[in-house]
Amino acid sequence: MNPGDVNLQQLMEQAQLMQQQLVSAQQELSESLVEGSAGGGLVVATVNGSGELQELKIKPEVIDSADPQDTADTIADLVIAAVRDAVRAAAELQQEKLGPLAQGLGGGLGQLPGF
Repeated sequence: MNPGDVNLQQLMEQAQLMQQQLVSAQQELSESLVEGSAGGGLVVATVNGSGELQELKIKPEVIDSADPQDTADTIADLVIAAVRDAVRAAAELQQEKLGPLAQGLGGGLGQLPGF
């Protein structure tokens, strides 16, 4: 075997290990919960690490019974902002959990001839 040849068995073992780590990280993400809020905590959205909305809390103080239309518009804006904040937090968590795996994959293939 030449020094530049690729050890396919070793490459397959590394790929299998990375696959297991990826599945584990994805499972951990789906079980992790992150929150986003808006209006100083008047609306709080909870998403899992995959970005799926799990819970939405709206404090009663946001409701103005004297102006239902304005209240509805305000709540809609706060919900959108809270969900966006939670999804951003989930994306950061994804980067934290999956980023090292992507770097490992890129670094591993980048060192192989032809990649």
